[in-house]
Amino acid sequence: MRVFLLLLPLVLLLSAEGISVVDLSALREIKNSLTDITSSSPNAFFTSWDFNAPDPCSSFAGITCSMFIPKRVTTLTLGTGLSDSPGLAGILSPAISNLSELTQLLLFTGIVTGPIPDQIGTLKKLSVISLTNNRLTGSIPTSIFTLPNLHTLDLSHNQLSGTIPRSISQLSSVKVVVLGSNKISGEIPILPMELLHLDLSNNELSGMLQRMPLTLRYLSVSGNRLWGPLSVLESLSELVYLDLSMNRFSGTIPSSLFRSTLSSMYLQRNNLTGRVPQQPLFSPAATAYGPGSTVDLSHNSLTGELTNTLAGVETLFLNNNRFTGAVPKDYVESVYSGNTRTLYLQHNYIAEFPVKEGLPMPDSVALCLSYNCMVPPVPVGFMACPASAGEQISRPVNQCSVFNTSMA
Repeated sequence: MRVFLLLLPLVLLLSAEGISVVDLSALREIKNSLTDITSSSPNAFFTSWDFNAPDPCSSFAGITCSMFIPKRVTTLTLGTGLSDSPGLAGILSPAISNLSELTQLLLFTGIVTGPIPDQIGTLKKLSVISLTNNRLTGSIPTSIFTLPNLHTLDLSHNQLSGTIPRSISQLSSVKVVVLGSNKISGEIPILPMELLHLDLSNNELSGMLQRMPLTLRYLSVSGNRLWGPLSVLESLSELVYLDLSMNRFSGTIPSSLFRSTLSSMYLQRNNLTGRVPQQPLFSPAATAYGPGSTVDLSHNSLTGELTNTLAGVETLFLNNNRFTGAVPKDYVESVYSGNTRTLYLQHNYIAEFPVKEGLPMPDSVALCLSYNCMVPPVPVGFMACPASAGEQISRPVNQCSVFNTSMA
C-alpha cells in the first residue's frame, strides 16, 4: 500500500502514452475555446486533435513534446499558416498557462478575439510569443514583461490598446519586439539595452524618441504621432533599416544616418529641415550604396543643393522638398548605368539635370523631374512620374526667383 501511495502522483501525471495529464487537459481546454473558421476545409487545423488517439505528441498538429516521460508540450503552434487556410476563431484559453514547459507559443492568422491571458506570464520558459494577424483586444499583459527567457515578442496586426508597460525595460533576454499595427498609445518607454529589432509602426504613439539601444539593427516607428529631433539616433551605428515615416519629426537629419550600411532609410512625410550633408571623402560612411538600397526623404522641407552622398542609391525619393541647383553628375551617371533604378526629384527648385547626349536611358529606370525650375530634358523626366506629381512640367518663373532670393 505504501508503494502504491508513493507512485500515485506519478500515475496522475501520466496518460496512457506518457504525455502529462495536466498538459492533455490544457490542450482539451484550448481546443474547446478555439475553432477552425472553416472546419470542412481539408486544411482545418483541429482535424488531427483526436483525444482518443494513442499518442497526441505524435498526432496533434502544432505541438512538439519533450522526449522524457512524462512528455511535456514544449511548443504550441495554433493554426496552419497556409495561404489557403482561413485560420482560427474564438479566444485564447488561460489554460495555456498550464503548459508549464512551453518555450514557444505561436498563433497564425485568423479572427481570434478577446484579451491575451495574463496567465501567460507564468510560463517562465517561454522564449517566443507570436500572436499575430488576429483581433486580440485589451492591453498587453504586464506579466509578459517578467519572462526571464523571452527572446521574441510579436503581437502585431491586432487591436491591442493601452500603453507599452514600462516594465519592458526589464526584459534582459529579449532581442525582437514587434507591436506594429495595433492601437497602442502613449510614449515609448525605456527599452531593453540588447534589443536588435523594434517595430512599433502604425499605432497611436506620441511624444519624443528617447534613448535607444545601441544594438538596434531594425527600427520602425512609422505611422504614429511622434515628434521632436532625431539627434537621439546619432549613435545607432548598427542600424541597417530605419523607418520614421509619417510622423511629426523636425530638425535636421543626423549626418551619421547617411551611410551605405544603413541601406533602407524611410524619413518621408515629416517636418525635417536642413541639407543633405556632404560626407568626408575617406569616411567609412562614404562607401557607395549597393543593390537593394532605398532612401526616401520625400515630403519634407529639406533645402540646399544636393551633395554626392546619396549617389548610387538604387531607389531614391527626394521629391517634394526645397532642393535647388543642379543635380550632381554622379546621380546622372548612376541613372544611366542602371545602378539607380528610381529617382524622384519632382516638386523641388532644381535648375539642371545634365543629361548625357546621345546615350539612351535604360528602360528599367523611373526618373521624374517635373515641377522644378527647369523644363525636364527630353526624353527623360516626365513620362515616369507618378500621377501625384501632377501635370505641370515646370514651376512658374516667379516661384523660382522668389524662392532663390529667399534662400540667398
